[in-house]
Amino acid sequence: MKFITPLIHGRLIKRYKRFLADIELPGGEVITVHCPNTGTMLSCSTPGSAVALSVSDNPKRKYPHTLEMVKENSIWIGVNTTRTNGLVADAILGGEVTEFAKVDSIKREVKTSDHTRLDLQLFSATEEIYVEVKNCSLAENGCAMFPDAVTTRGTKHLNELIRLKNDGKQSCIFFLVQRMDADRFAPASHIDSIYAKTLKEAATRGVMVLAYQADVNPETIIIKHSLPLHI
Repeated sequence: MKFITPLIHGRLIKRYKRFLADIELPGGEVITVHCPNTGTMLSCSTPGSAVALSVSDNPKRKYPHTLEMVKENSIWIGVNTTRTNGLVADAILGGEVTEFAKVDSIKREVKTSDHTRLDLQLFSATEEIYVEVKNCSLAENGCAMFPDAVTTRGTKHLNELIRLKNDGKQSCIFFLVQRMDADRFAPASHIDSIYAKTLKEAATRGVMVLAYQADVNPETIIIKHSLPLHI
């Protein structure tokens, strides 16, 4: 994905109230921006870090700027989780996710039960696959990890993928690691042991588990390759 409109650079002052962040622009002006990330942003929200922002042309938005990425230890990290599904869908349609056969079409936000929706449903000549996508921005000691906060919703999605697999359908959990300073992926069991246990159960039951790494910079976000799993 290429950013058509150049991103604006600044410096993170603080992130607060979950969806807001104060940013200092190069000229010294301080603005409040929208932060579309429901996690804690552990390891990518240090005050003083360089950031890159997009600007919406929607006049109804209270905060027109959106926090797209944060730079930590010379590495850009993608934190705008509203882009994650599109990035993964484009990579799948482009044949860049080699674990899938050629995908002809993708349906978004698929209702699979009364109280559950999954992100993607893939259609090919030979199969249909349900896919739940998670953005991974946390890394410690070279290991990308998810989640960065306790997520009962994430565990619910894993259980739904297990249910679908038990019903004879293909299902997959896909972690998009939006930072290049990791060489493997593992569940963050020290943060959410239930999620980690459920992910291991999902893998044991035949749910496909994938982690792909993206090269993030203020010009482009490009999904590069898969990462080894340590589940």
